[in-house]
Amino acid sequence: MTLLPDAEAFKRLVDGTARGVGPTLARLALAGLAAPYGLVIGCRNAAYDHGLLPVTQGPIPVISVGNLTLGGTGKTPLVAWLARAVAARGLRPAIVSRGYGAARGERSDEAAELAILLPTVPHVADRDRIAGVRTAAAAGAEVALLDDGFQHRRLARDLDIVAVDATDPYGGGHLFPRGLLREPLSGLARAQAVVLTRAASVDARRRSEIRRVLTKACRGALPPVWMEAAHRPVQLRSATSDTQPLERLSAARIAAFAGIGNPSAFRTSLEKIGADLAGFRPFPDHHAYTAADRHALHGWAAGLVKLRVDRLGDIPLFALEIALEILPGGDSSDRLEALLESVVPRAAGRMVHP
Repeated sequence: MTLLPDAEAFKRLVDGTARGVGPTLARLALAGLAAPYGLVIGCRNAAYDHGLLPVTQGPIPVISVGNLTLGGTGKTPLVAWLARAVAARGLRPAIVSRGYGAARGERSDEAAELAILLPTVPHVADRDRIAGVRTAAAAGAEVALLDDGFQHRRLARDLDIVAVDATDPYGGGHLFPRGLLREPLSGLARAQAVVLTRAASVDARRRSEIRRVLTKACRGALPPVWMEAAHRPVQLRSATSDTQPLERLSAARIAAFAGIGNPSAFRTSLEKIGADLAGFRPFPDHHAYTAADRHALHGWAAGLVKLRVDRLGDIPLFALEIALEILPGGDSSDRLEALLESVVPRAAGRMVHP
């Protein structure tokens, strides 16, 4: 079994927390690798910006939810929030993703989580996002929510919404692999809305500073809608959909593990609830848990969504269910609601029914 804190160790390396000759040399090597990556990304974006690469229009409106960085930015609760908002307008949403991290014949991590949160919303996983949107439309969807789609520019979208993690908004300030940025911060100017996730984890001064830095990076062309959102723990949920109140964790001695892009955020959430952490083990993002993992983790309690079991031996397993809450610090939620309303007439004119 491998219990590697890859995400955390890499983050310590690229943000400079890891000190010494070895990490310094590693950062120099990674900077050399980031230069050609940045050149490729810059040329690709320029080609799309100037119409040199084709963009395909889908049969139904597309709302993309993405980010600028690698790792977890809290997109899944945002996708769930948007799906409910679209459904509240009388439209049938479908979630379209690449299906990263899914074994053959199985759902991806995000699909498994969203299936629990949104049991009536279909989820189409296809490496070809254009084909995925067409499949969703043919099945009766009226709006496609493109999960992790900001860099997938081959598919046209009606709205681009970007999640920025307030606890790590700049991806270490460098492009991958020297940092965690998928593209320069200036790419944010392509979006229509920014949602600053985990905003409650930093104070108002820090949130204002993040907004100023991103505005400068976009040369003043920051997307017109700026939302600040918190990720609030709601309840505990088992693989069999049994739920327990958060109070069960208060002062309880627990062990936790996570195979997500931002395991430290999960740990912080548990600590804020009042749980007494006997231990915490981060796995690599999208870790595919094996029988050996389950055996070795006997005595630990944590995320059921990927394990798909509700017990480890005689120890019950629960996942911490998180919901998105819009905070008053940014624009009114009416601004984002207005963007969604702009999709409605286009959806009505392009509906595809089975």
